[in-house]
Amino acid sequence: MTRRWLLGFVALFLIVVPAWAQIETRVVDIPTRPGVTQRLLVLTPPQPRAAVVILAGGHGGLQLFPNGSMRWGDTNFLVRTRHLFAEQGVLVAVLDAPSDRQRSPFLAEFRQTPEHVTDLKAVMAWLRGQARVPVWLVGTSRGTQSAAYVASELTGPEGPDGIVLTSSILSDDKTRAVTAMPLNRIRVPVLVVHHEQDGCRLCAFADMPKLMAGVAQARASHLLAFAGGVSQGDPCGPMAHHGFNGIEPEVVQQVVAWMLSR
Repeated sequence: MTRRWLLGFVALFLIVVPAWAQIETRVVDIPTRPGVTQRLLVLTPPQPRAAVVILAGGHGGLQLFPNGSMRWGDTNFLVRTRHLFAEQGVLVAVLDAPSDRQRSPFLAEFRQTPEHVTDLKAVMAWLRGQARVPVWLVGTSRGTQSAAYVASELTGPEGPDGIVLTSSILSDDKTRAVTAMPLNRIRVPVLVVHHEQDGCRLCAFADMPKLMAGVAQARASHLLAFAGGVSQGDPCGPMAHHGFNGIEPEVVQQVVAWMLSR
């Protein structure tokens, strides 16, 4: 009876242990270019079904510490929901700025450069060495400029298996918006995720048809439009509708479901 009771207790313990407790979290630095390394915050669930490279918005300079904390960006939509992705069986790599971009302006004016493509190529290769699963680029706000640019420049086995664009930059008078890129080069699946009430002037939902027309030649393309939640502070900030504040679990669940269905 004692042995049966013990086995039953162990089984019950395994059932009630939350999913996040089984996720390994670590910080890694991988070489990307001569003398340059790329730091990642990596969350590895048991038996990953896919992998994502998280591309934060803004200047993208998280300034990750070895313990996984960061100087900036912890409220960014994708950064703050990284555990939600991992809990659904997705290997997550949160991207910092590379070692040669650890000062302002960080990734600003760098997202659409050959060097950025080289860095992300190395990151995707590293992830494929960790798990034989599809690797997706998932960007939000300014991070969509990284995801879309890399997908348009890097095709074939070295490129992403798909991209997710959340709160895309649809117009911009300072840098090239996603809609102004050669999106017709992208052949991998493209998931576009946007809040219908996004108040950021660079991300007006009314401009969405232009983006969807641009990715029409992708192997698959789909728009997930959301409403509701809570909007606080700067309309272009992470706690506004721009950052899907208040509806994060629903957004992540639908994103992962679409990714895995490909």
